[in-house]
Amino acid sequence: MQPVTHSTISSKPPDLAPLIEEWFLFEPREDSYALEVATGEIPAWLEGDYYINGPAGFEKPGLRYRHWLDGDGMLCRLHFEKGQVRFTNRFVRTRKYKDEEAAGRPLYRTFGTSFEEDQLHLGVMLEPPANVSVYRHGGALLAFSEQALPMQVDPVTLETLGQYDFHGRLNDVSPFAAHPKFDPRNGNMLNFGISFSATKPALCIYEFDPIGRLLHRQRVRLAAPFANHDCAISKNFSLFFLSPLLMDFQRFWQQGASVMGSLNWDPSQPSRIVAKPRGAGAGEAIEILIEGGHCLHLINAFERAGKLMLDTLSLERPVFEEYQPVPNLYQTKGPACPVRYVIDPGSRTVEMTVQISFELGADFPSVRPHQVSRSYEDFWMLGISKTGKPGRKFFDQLVHMNWSQPDRVDLFQTPEGEYLCGEPVFVGSRDSRQPGLTIVQHFQASSGQVSFLLFNALTIKDGPVARLPLQHRIHPGFHATFEPS
Repeated sequence: MQPVTHSTISSKPPDLAPLIEEWFLFEPREDSYALEVATGEIPAWLEGDYYINGPAGFEKPGLRYRHWLDGDGMLCRLHFEKGQVRFTNRFVRTRKYKDEEAAGRPLYRTFGTSFEEDQLHLGVMLEPPANVSVYRHGGALLAFSEQALPMQVDPVTLETLGQYDFHGRLNDVSPFAAHPKFDPRNGNMLNFGISFSATKPALCIYEFDPIGRLLHRQRVRLAAPFANHDCAISKNFSLFFLSPLLMDFQRFWQQGASVMGSLNWDPSQPSRIVAKPRGAGAGEAIEILIEGGHCLHLINAFERAGKLMLDTLSLERPVFEEYQPVPNLYQTKGPACPVRYVIDPGSRTVEMTVQISFELGADFPSVRPHQVSRSYEDFWMLGISKTGKPGRKFFDQLVHMNWSQPDRVDLFQTPEGEYLCGEPVFVGSRDSRQPGLTIVQHFQASSGQVSFLLFNALTIKDGPVARLPLQHRIHPGFHATFEPS
């Protein structure tokens, strides 16, 4: 053991997110009530349902979860109608949630936390907590987990209705990600999953029609068991950015490690872009090796003049390690730069990369829903102003950027001790003269007040046009969506 000297004693890093624990470590509750607008006003045209999903409840009898992805899924709904807003939140009643509530203690291994005699689903996978995203499709509201079928919930009460198997076409062990994409041309939903195998790992790609019927399923053999979180679609392709973050399932199965403890990051290996033509029998996948880096979330993809454009948030290394230990997150978070890869499908090459200079830690990118898979300019994301400094940090910026004006950053910065979370959701008006809105979560640490903020989407820097405070705390959410009336 190395002797402790003055030169080896490290000082405690500064706290760059004071009181952020108040947004993670509390006893969550479910409720439903009308909201009052604290400041500003709700535009008369805003009618519909905003939904957000995220992990909640990080402390259980005898155990504190380590990782942000460990909590049970909790859905929140804001219903806008005639200038009024009603809030509802409720846990997703997964098997994990119900079994642990009945037992009064943790039972199942989670993404970042393992413990003695923890359990797995069918002995091979996590018991899904349905805690990542929420979307409407086929007349159903679905709460998604990583690598598992979604749970169907009532779109008004958020009551859990049961596992959704897409009219019996998928089953309990079908790999299914939490990041479906919706084609605005036809209403189809595309999703994927990684089939982890010691000898034959594969990318499974699914496409469903607007009422949830499986149209086709494709398999792409992979060189390794890549851990992948997101996908993108264009008119004719489904696209994936696979980084050398590899899943060691022998460690997961035989040594009892968590998923986080079973991931291996090997930056000496290349990343790769995989573009698979959509449709049954549509052709072989295109695979292009590129220099390292990691991508958790893709921004969008589209086709122009025979070329494929794949837009990503590029990271130096995986961000999952920054999600722990709760509540001390993002202690070494680096920048995330928007990068566009211009791909020639014919020659199977990246012809050009276009990078927007952005030195802050960003995540949860979003675009206008009707521009998914189409040419676009504007996108929104959350940022961390203290990126690059040691110590825990959290999101405190809402950022609007435009590919045609890369030097123009439209940014809202919260006051010190206030934080943002939740994918910024764009809500458009049917009146083209209205700029549209962006909705995010807000937390004021000193008072413990959680609110939802509404911004004019194209002038974020002007600050929120309305603030909707809640009567009780909810946890910071992940992915969100809006369904207009």
